[in-house]
Order: sequence, then C-alpha cells, then structure tokens
Amino acid sequence: MKNILEMLERSAARFPDKNAFVDDKGAVTYSQLENHSKRIGSALLELGVKNKPIAIYINKSADVICAMMGIVYSGNIYTVIDTEMPKERIDKIFSTLCPVAVITDEANSEKAKELNLETFLINEAKSAEINAERLSEIRSAQIDTDSLYILYTSGSTGMPKGTVINHKNVLSYSKWAVETFGISESTVFGNQTPFYFSMSVTDIYSTLRTGATLIIIPKICFSFPIKLVEFLNTNEINTIYWVPSAFGIAANFKLFDVEKPKYLKTVLFAGEVMPIKFLNYWKKYLPDETVFANLFGPTETTDICTYYVADREFDPSDSLPIGRHCDNCNVFILKEDGSEADINEEGELYVRGSFVASGYYNNPEKTAEMFVQNPLNKAFPEACYKTGDLVKMNELGEIIYIGRKDFQIKRMGYRIELGEIEAAAGSLDGVKECACIFRKETDKIVLYYNAAKVKENEMLDFLKSKLNAYFIPDEVVKMGSLPRNANGKIDRKELEKRI
Repeated sequence: MKNILEMLERSAARFPDKNAFVDDKGAVTYSQLENHSKRIGSALLELGVKNKPIAIYINKSADVICAMMGIVYSGNIYTVIDTEMPKERIDKIFSTLCPVAVITDEANSEKAKELNLETFLINEAKSAEINAERLSEIRSAQIDTDSLYILYTSGSTGMPKGTVINHKNVLSYSKWAVETFGISESTVFGNQTPFYFSMSVTDIYSTLRTGATLIIIPKICFSFPIKLVEFLNTNEINTIYWVPSAFGIAANFKLFDVEKPKYLKTVLFAGEVMPIKFLNYWKKYLPDETVFANLFGPTETTDICTYYVADREFDPSDSLPIGRHCDNCNVFILKEDGSEADINEEGELYVRGSFVASGYYNNPEKTAEMFVQNPLNKAFPEACYKTGDLVKMNELGEIIYIGRKDFQIKRMGYRIELGEIEAAAGSLDGVKECACIFRKETDKIVLYYNAAKVKENEMLDFLKSKLNAYFIPDEVVKMGSLPRNANGKIDRKELEKRI
C-alpha cells in the first residue's frame, strides 16, 4: 500500500454494509464512507490545488472522518481544528498553516465565517457529483511520502507546532498496531480521544485497515460516569485506547462495584503516566486474559514509539514501564554528553524509523532543532527525533519514563524532577489525581491534588516521609477536581495561572 485510501477501499469492498464509524446521531457504513468521501473530494476539486492544507471545523462525529478522507481524495492535507478552541489560538495555528479552505457543519457555520476562508458545508459536499476521472488522476500521482495530515500541539514559546505526518508513517504504524494487538473486523473501538489528538490515529486507522467498527463515546459518559459502563456494554465495545485520566473516572467512582464491562478484551492507554492504582482497579474486575498495554510516544512519531504489555503486578509506588520499541521504529537513550546511557542511567529518548514525522509545517528552525541527524550514525544521513523525554532502561531491557526535560528544574543546586513529587503524592491512599507545578518567575513549587479525606498538612507530612527535603513543595493545594484540557489531560497551564 502507498496510500491510506487503499485501506478504506479494501474494507468497503469486504464489508460494504458494516458500520465503520458510529456517533450519537447514527452510523456511516464502509460503502457510505467511501461514497461520501469521494463526493467531498470532488467538491474540493474546484479549489484547483494539490498538497495544500484544508481545515476541518466540525463537531466530533463520523462526518469528521468523511471530511478527512475527502480531503485526501482531493490530493490535499487535512488538519482537524477543535471547534471549542478560542479564536486567538486558531489564528496562531493559521499563521503557519495558511489553509486554503475549511470544511464545516451547520452547527459551526457562523463561527467558520470568522475564519475568512473559502467554506464548504459538509452536507452539501457529500451531495456533490463524483468526478471519477479527476480523482483517479490525482490518486495515480500520489506517493507514500505525500503529507497526509498536520496535527498541532502546544509549543514552549506559546506558538503551536504543526507536525506533518505522511501516508507512509500511518501505513507503517497502523500495520504494527493491528498486528501487535490483534485488531480485526470483529474489533469494536470505544473512542474517547478527540480527532485532533494523536491518539485518535490508532483508533481511526486501525479501524479502516481491518474493517473494524469505531464508536464515539459521548462526552456525557465521562461527565456522568454512571452511564459509562452501560454504554460500553450496550455497544459491546471490546477495545479501548484512552488517556489514564479517563480510566481514573471508573476507579475513583468505583463503577465496577455496580456493573463490570462485559466485552473488553484489549485495554490500551497513553498520553499521561498511568497510576498503578487505576491499573490495578481495572485488572481486578476484568478477566485475566484481558490485554493491558501502556503505549508511549509523541505526536512526532505518528502516535507511539514504545509499548509495554503489563505482564506482572506492581505496587502503587512503582513506575509502570513504557517498555520496548515498536517494530519499524527504534529508540536509543543519550546522556547530556552525547554518549549512550548504560542500564539505569538517565538520558533523553531519541527515535528513528518509519513512524517519525517529516518535521513541523512552515517551521524550518524548530524542525532543524528537533529532527536531527542520528548522532550514532556517521555513515549516512538518517533523521531521528529528539523527544525531550527523560528515561532510563532497567535490567529487564524495559524503558522507564522519568519525565519531560522541561518538567525537570534546578533549584538550590539540586536537580528536581516534578514527576517524582507527583508519583510520591499519588501513592498516598485516597489521592485520586495530582499535579506538581513550578513557576519560574516566583521560584515556587505547588502540588495540587484531589483527595476527599487527605488534609493538606497530612499530604505535606507524607511527602516529607518519602522525599528529600529539597523536593518538598512550597505549597500543597487540595482541590475538588483538577482542571482538564480538551484532550482529557490535566490542564497544567491553567494550574500555573493560579500560582
């Protein structure tokens, strides 16, 4: 395969009437998805452009997938924009993205007008006449290194970075994911992550590759957790890939004491550190043969570069490994002096292989900084990605995540890893979630936590019993719940504003 559309068309040929993507309004079958996508692609031909970014500004639904595939049929690059994103941030993204058009839905059509782009309404585009000849010409000229999508993430300077992923990246990655986790036409994904978040790549393209079914879990199921297990069981969902915070909802509310998921066989998680107590809660209530896997990787490696299938028990204070490298993707750990780290030595994780993105869109300086020549290869050009993640390898050959380089601070002459403070706080019985924030301007470390029965002085005393004195936060703040961003992760920037 050299084009992700081959995955769609093969599944449409094998399972024309099978539901491909399901949302709260209904379902789109594989044959409908192919048909809608070709019509959208034909409608976009009037733009007369190729390999240009087109924005998708549609509420999370099956229509987003139709728009993605339609843009690919037109020979262009898609970028999914969060419809709840402030206009100021969209403007920052568009300052580098420079999209030629936007596809939107009726619900967002008025806001889309403010983007000052040529606008296509999704329902009208789905009714366009298919220009089979022109679509075929475009398709025959496409190659696997053509850009597929651009996904924006936060930048350290406040300017979002657009990671460019090509067809080859997704084809290689989805092949690995399908083979590793036994994804097939009988798989039913329960999707939690937004479609502008890299984790959704696994859900979407594993589905398209195998003829599986993806069901979008409504937000209300996570806002009112009593509905979550019922939804999983009613829809016979057998595979989930969520951020750990979503798993914490079930654990914190003890949902499985009332009703257990009946069909789950594969439980994957990524995006944050998985607290062992959350993992243990899920493992307690699901059958022994259920696969639990910790996936790890940045957007710049399509989605994942390492993984660990949980094969043993862990104490609440332990760190869950991020495991070993995926096939077609290699990793190595370098110390500050550029030499390879030995066992249990800390260093930065580097990634090379077919999952690695081509760079940042319209940002050559940042691309040159992060996508570098492999320092271990002096023989020929070989790009690799500097993740900015601090890790070490244990005696079993498993990689252990330590934290972000930018979460590591130096204070009073000591190097402090904020993640170590969080790990200690999170191991205290009753703590549901926590986040440690450092504000450079005030030189202050603050720990925010959510625990109904743990007082602030009790938390401080506990940390003093677990950590060296220079690790102890200047302040601990008990909260009813920690703020979350659109991806479901703890919103650290919002917490920083409170210091």
